[in-house]
Amino acid sequence: MASGEDDDPVIEEIDVYLAKSLAEKLYLFQYPVRPSMSTYDDVNHLSAKIKPKQQKVELEMAINTLSPNYCRSKGEQIALNVDGTTYEETNTYSTKIMDKQTFTSIQATTNTSRFAAAVFRKGELHITPLQGILQLRPSFTYLDRADGKQREREAANEGGDSSQDEAEEDVKAITVRFSRPESEQARQRRVQSYEFLQRKQAEESWVHLHYHSLRDGRSEHERQYLYCQAMDASDNSELVKTPKEYLAMLMPPMAEEKIVRPTGPSNVLSMAQLRTLPLAEQIKTLMKNVKVMPFANLMGLLATGIDSTAVLRCIQQVALLVQGNWVVKSDVLYPKNTCSPHSGVPAELLCRGRDFVMWRFTLERWLLRKEVAAIIKLPPEDVKDFLEHMAVPRINRGWEFALPNDGNFIKKHPDVTHRQQMLWLGIQSKLEKVFNFNKDDFIPKNTPPQESVHVSGEQRLKAAQERARQSQTSMQHALLAKKREAPPGSDVQVKQEPLSDGEDGEQPMDTSSAAASLNGGVNGYSGAGSPASEHANGTAPPAELRDFVAKTFKKDSVLTLSELKRLFNLHLASLPAGHGSALMAVSDRMLQDAILLSQCKQILVPFPPQSTAAPDEQKVFGVWETGDALDKHRRLLYELFSSNFRVRRKVIQTRLAQEFGDDLAKTDVDRLLKECCGSLSGWWYLKGTTQS
Repeated sequence: MASGEDDDPVIEEIDVYLAKSLAEKLYLFQYPVRPSMSTYDDVNHLSAKIKPKQQKVELEMAINTLSPNYCRSKGEQIALNVDGTTYEETNTYSTKIMDKQTFTSIQATTNTSRFAAAVFRKGELHITPLQGILQLRPSFTYLDRADGKQREREAANEGGDSSQDEAEEDVKAITVRFSRPESEQARQRRVQSYEFLQRKQAEESWVHLHYHSLRDGRSEHERQYLYCQAMDASDNSELVKTPKEYLAMLMPPMAEEKIVRPTGPSNVLSMAQLRTLPLAEQIKTLMKNVKVMPFANLMGLLATGIDSTAVLRCIQQVALLVQGNWVVKSDVLYPKNTCSPHSGVPAELLCRGRDFVMWRFTLERWLLRKEVAAIIKLPPEDVKDFLEHMAVPRINRGWEFALPNDGNFIKKHPDVTHRQQMLWLGIQSKLEKVFNFNKDDFIPKNTPPQESVHVSGEQRLKAAQERARQSQTSMQHALLAKKREAPPGSDVQVKQEPLSDGEDGEQPMDTSSAAASLNGGVNGYSGAGSPASEHANGTAPPAELRDFVAKTFKKDSVLTLSELKRLFNLHLASLPAGHGSALMAVSDRMLQDAILLSQCKQILVPFPPQSTAAPDEQKVFGVWETGDALDKHRRLLYELFSSNFRVRRKVIQTRLAQEFGDDLAKTDVDRLLKECCGSLSGWWYLKGTTQS
């Protein structure tokens, strides 16, 4: 090549050597939160340890407590929070002051094949491959220990005299279960899980190291290994390449891409692929993608010949009924241990907020996003996601539920509709506690007002008298028929009874609403006209209800009416479809009658005037008679709580000793308190009445 064409002349040639002595031991430490001009070279390193497989390093460095920039009072406060006032060998700060800090590493990159450390000496460049590049940042685990100490102190203070009461637990039976063989797919998921990785990391033990400073003799000796020990070319064959081979290493030829491109998006299944899945997976996949769907459309997407009963059984596992349509459950869209892609909010909070939106749509067709956001208090992006799952925006009107009310499904499947209604009652009770609202606050909007029919007092009187005459006539006919059928000589009398309880002849009637009307006709279904509605005007609760109440109070000696109603709704929701028809229309009055018939009585707890407890939460019932030796002690305990809503343990023990002597064992007192009460800040409350 002519000299005029050479615009990049070679100025100097440098020999490059590959040093291997520290090839698998050399790490590069980076301190991203420390200025480059302020190093840790002169800082006293107290200890060092490493986990070689994980490339995890921890360094413990001293803090100069004599520096004018060090706040001694803050250091003493931190040491006190972490270690407390007692001296132990395991204390983090033995000098009662924060005099050290710990640095923990994370890997800056997992692939270090392109990185090396190089030193230049006498025209020679010696490079050593790096085993790892680690970034060290201050560790704040001492704050976790301080929080742990604080929680221990709070627990000790709250327990008061009964610090050992809550620690004593009943002996529980151990159930031995044999796990099924693990499939390959399940094993892969387990190996990739965060819990498995954490456990594997904890299994590798720390290797403790001895730190040598920069100017230490051992450090100088180790630095010599950064130079290649064998200088002849035979031992450095890795760098002896022809120009063509070296160029091929720098720019490898393009390899043909042999990956077969899918014909459709990777997250979309064709109908043929979908129908190869089990029925439950088919329905779950469809609901996760569609979010809201009428039952008729779902049946149309599935293969012909599938039994609708099987589909109904599967759809209830992954969706809830809203206005006669199926909407995918929140926990299907937001599984446990996940978070929002927009805001990072945990899945548990997302499920609560979305359930609230779904519940509101069971009451009305229109919602305003700002009203929803003001209650559930989640970021606007998440609230918008909830609404987009099941509604469409309308200009100047808010968000309307995406599908019309499917009345045909409600009429065709009343058992499924009622079961879903009971589920919504349970969800509603949870939402009321979480978001602190009352269902009466949400009167359905945008619904035409019902036409009111005025009935005068005279018309009501005539209607009542007519009903009474018809009832008496039917009774007379029945008695006459019985008299004709009676054998000769028997005495059967037919007596005309006057109207009772007033001229209108109306019988006393239980006006308390049935359970089916608690939610304002959720999903368009009403419990009126059901077989159980005949009990509404009766005097005795159904046997099934009495059995449920008796079993419930056998587990919990004290319950509020609100808690019992919640447990009752959950019990109804757990019944198989078609069962429990006698419990479909149970009023509050019937429930309280069943309580009194189960050897229980109401405890008149004097709640404070500023209490925010709902009326149902202020109705407290307790077991009065069980037949055991503690019945009289339990009744005395109720008497104490009839004069004050909270009592000290010492007062309870003193009163029990005065009434029944000192022969009552501590274990009996513990059992009595555990059955009937709960403790908070040294005070004891009846269950369900804790004022927080």
